[in-house]
Amino acid sequence: MREKINLNGVKRVHFIGIGGISMSGLAELLQRDGFHVSGSDDTETEITAHLREIGIRIAIPNSAENITSDMQLVIFTAAVKPDNPEYQAAQELGIELIERAVFIGRILTGYEPICVAGSHGKTTTTSMISEILLKAGLDPTISIGGHMMGVGGVNYRVGSSKHFVLEACEYSNSFHHWRPQIGVILNIDADHLDFFGSMENLILAFVKFASNIRPEGALIIREGIQGYEQITNACSCEVITVGDCGRFAAKKVTYREGKPSFDILDNGEKIARVSLPLLGEYNMLNALSAFAVGVLLKIPAVVIADALNGVSGTKRRFEHKGVYNGVQIVDDYAHHPTEILACLRAARQYARGSVFCLFQPHTYTRTRNLLDEFSQAFTDADYVVLLPIYAAREPFDPLISSEILAERVKKNGNEVKYVDNFHEACNYLREQLKQGDLLITMGAGDVYKVGDKLLSEKLST
Repeated sequence: MREKINLNGVKRVHFIGIGGISMSGLAELLQRDGFHVSGSDDTETEITAHLREIGIRIAIPNSAENITSDMQLVIFTAAVKPDNPEYQAAQELGIELIERAVFIGRILTGYEPICVAGSHGKTTTTSMISEILLKAGLDPTISIGGHMMGVGGVNYRVGSSKHFVLEACEYSNSFHHWRPQIGVILNIDADHLDFFGSMENLILAFVKFASNIRPEGALIIREGIQGYEQITNACSCEVITVGDCGRFAAKKVTYREGKPSFDILDNGEKIARVSLPLLGEYNMLNALSAFAVGVLLKIPAVVIADALNGVSGTKRRFEHKGVYNGVQIVDDYAHHPTEILACLRAARQYARGSVFCLFQPHTYTRTRNLLDEFSQAFTDADYVVLLPIYAAREPFDPLISSEILAERVKKNGNEVKYVDNFHEACNYLREQLKQGDLLITMGAGDVYKVGDKLLSEKLST
């Protein structure tokens, strides 16, 4: 059993941006441990409605008046700037302010955290590990950067055990504030270079993450990834490798409609066979790391395999949304060239007709820095449809655009269409899609709305 969270006398806590996936989970965790919790956000959502239902005071919108003198701690995300009115009000009242990742590090001291890091696959692997622990009856607390399909569609869960399973994001070095009992590094790829500046700095961020693992703990790492030697040399804990030549390996791999079945070997000895209900080699590799976590926790191999055989995955990770006039519509969060390649390779194995990829690039920096890689990432799509770049946190950049990307993709032999907006995308897809085709809406922005729009038309007729 875990001990209740102790914040050294603090009982009244306020969250700026409480409607976020991670922040809402933390708020509920504190509320269940007896804290007086409040929060604010700019818009009302299902998440804020749920928090109200369980007794958390929610204010819409963000405003200085939401901060009161009886508050003892204000938690904010990295997206909140010093000119935020609630941030400024808390400062004026002398209330302690703490960034989300730092706060998580503070409460993790009472747990044995399992932290999943990597450029790709964090959400899915965190979900897999969570389902393994739940199947084994270990009652974990869970914080994940997506919604788990198999656990009521939630992004967090409050458990009573010492186990806390978290997705560890490298952006802004957020994961440096945590000291995992078990750390997982799935892969390292050029991303978030707007923050890190270079691949060398990105690798150093993962080196620091690994060095923070508790000495009595373990690092699970995919053998041969970029920075492998630097990372493993920095560890004072046990290092466990996964991959073809690692301690844990997948052998005798077969695919059925893109879904892999494989033997799992531990030091060359078969300990289980798994048949994943998720597509792609990349999910098999994610499952290998999740299996290693289960073994470290002394969960029987048959229980781990049973959990993996029944994993439901997470929203926006090759999520089947429905059928539109005989066309399968799938949505995926892939927004990096490596993810696009892996996802479309799986789609090609799964699809019966043509593969249409409606892609919305995410951030100007990523699109510009990885333009060559993006231009070669769509080889398994028969038709590529590009939407304007989703800016997210960035200002407009006139030096890069989806039209530029479209020209580069065309040079690699793809059939490419640029569209200005969702309306134009829907019109084009209505004309082009045929029964038996697969449409995958792809990107970290709001591209999924196009698939939802088409399905709503089908449902209304």
